[in-house]
Amino acid sequence: MDPAAWHLTHDLDDFLARAAGFLRSRPALHTVPLTVTDTLRRQGLHVYGDGAPLFGTLGDAAGGVRAVLFHTPPQALNLTPLTAGDAGALADRLAGLGHPVTHVSAERDTAEAFADAWRRRTGATAVLDERQRLHRLAELAVPEPPAAGRARVAGAGDRELLMRWHDEFVVAAGLRVRRDPGAWADARLAHGGITLWETPDGTPVSMAGATPEIAGQVRVAPVYTPAHLRGRGYAGAVTAEVSRAALERGAAEVLLFTDLANPTSNALYRRLGYRGVADFAVYAFEG
Repeated sequence: MDPAAWHLTHDLDDFLARAAGFLRSRPALHTVPLTVTDTLRRQGLHVYGDGAPLFGTLGDAAGGVRAVLFHTPPQALNLTPLTAGDAGALADRLAGLGHPVTHVSAERDTAEAFADAWRRRTGATAVLDERQRLHRLAELAVPEPPAAGRARVAGAGDRELLMRWHDEFVVAAGLRVRRDPGAWADARLAHGGITLWETPDGTPVSMAGATPEIAGQVRVAPVYTPAHLRGRGYAGAVTAEVSRAALERGAAEVLLFTDLANPTSNALYRRLGYRGVADFAVYAFEG
């Protein structure tokens, strides 16, 4: 495939004009580009880092779009599903432009194909960094017996708590890049995007977030309980509440990602009614 078949741009509006229909055609599989580009549109192009974002669309024979990419450095290059040939052509194009790629995140086979092509093209070592599974809520099963306490949407008075838990979550999840916790908390508070579970005496013990609805899908993230409070059902309770609220507001699909290396969280979400949609992988490039 001709590497030039990719239309690359730094212009978010140009990208969305080309890619919006394609992204909305499969909102579950495209949840990450849908929600990330929505965040960039709402909060600015540098919300995820100082580097200039890069966007791309791969055309098809009928003049439509069959794949997209986005890259918000220093985050991972993110790809929708590609054939091995398409992944190789993209690696050639980006390497030829001198575009730095430190990580790639995509559906498992696409990530593997791009990682192999990037290794051959640049000589970098590709290391499997994370295995993830995208889940869709089939039928919500509220935990029984319920955890003690109740849910409430976080408000302005919870800002300091959200900032602290954001930083703790980044460490616990092993995330590579930390966003400014104050900006993150403010953005979530602006759309009621964090729900807390609190004990009967009003002490917050767990949180679950949800993205704004776009193309009928909402993604639950993050879910965090401080280490000393785990094992009491709080994460399941607050995740169930966020999932229920998303459905009540009219979401057609409620989604979440799990780290396949964490059997506890995977088992929890299965009990709540989430079922696997696709496996994803993140590769890091070294050298």
